[in-house]
Amino acid sequence: MKMRMLLTGATGYMGRRLCSRFADNGWELWAFSRDARRAQESLPSVARWFEWQPEAGPPPDAAFEGVSTVINLIGERISGIWTPTKRRTLRSSREVSTRNLVAGLAAAQVRPLVLVSASAVGYYGDRADAELTEQSPPGDNFFSETCEAWEHEALEARELGIRVVHLRAAPVVGENSPFLRPMLPIFRLGVGGRMGSGRQWWPWVHVDDVVGAVEFILDQKLEGPVNLAAPEAVTQNDFAKTLGRVLPRPAMVPIPAFALNMALGGLAVELLASRKAIPQKLLDSGYEFKFPDLESALRDATGT
Repeated sequence: MKMRMLLTGATGYMGRRLCSRFADNGWELWAFSRDARRAQESLPSVARWFEWQPEAGPPPDAAFEGVSTVINLIGERISGIWTPTKRRTLRSSREVSTRNLVAGLAAAQVRPLVLVSASAVGYYGDRADAELTEQSPPGDNFFSETCEAWEHEALEARELGIRVVHLRAAPVVGENSPFLRPMLPIFRLGVGGRMGSGRQWWPWVHVDDVVGAVEFILDQKLEGPVNLAAPEAVTQNDFAKTLGRVLPRPAMVPIPAFALNMALGGLAVELLASRKAIPQKLLDSGYEFKFPDLESALRDATGT
């Protein structure tokens, strides 16, 4: 009998990569979507789709039948200007949706064994040069509080006897990744450069290590928070210089902090924040990163 996995956010960037890998490995994939017909057309590797409006209430009971593993990647994209409406959506799409998902788990006749639920390195807020492991406390800005609430809702599944993992993911580097894609035209024109002071630490992770780490987490039965970030810590200035070298183009045109704040509002806070996130749990458990250094990751992502 095939192992059965249920996913939220399957049609997103990370979700599609995970679906491809787990389908190749023989898993039967089920998933949620607001529009099941459209999702089926765009992602045929998923065997069965369930329509669900995640902020309206719990998902249908039938979605959990025979499911051993749930991967929750739900959440509004952080791109765009953070208006008050956007902020409400960013939080509710994570907190309320995950609360409703866990309510569905509670009502299931036979519960899955594990819930792997997305979070983000934004959990740590702005922490200057401090090394941040999974044991570090949360920050105190809007997005760190959102991540903390997101994790709290997922953790409720532990009371149901379900192993819970929080993926504190760094921005993902990969071909056509939503994080990297907007930067490439600017840098290819030779007008890219550091953001703000450039001294802030920018964690990152290659998409292949997202997939590899999730497989490893399931195989090794890890639980609790896991920093999903590459072991090579870089500053934003290092990131800009490395991307310029890879393309190759000069990367000497800085974007001042005030300009970012004027253009992007709340999102600028995330771009200017410093988070030296260390993947301590993955390293201690023996995970071997496929792309441990930024230059090789960017060359793979850009095909250079």
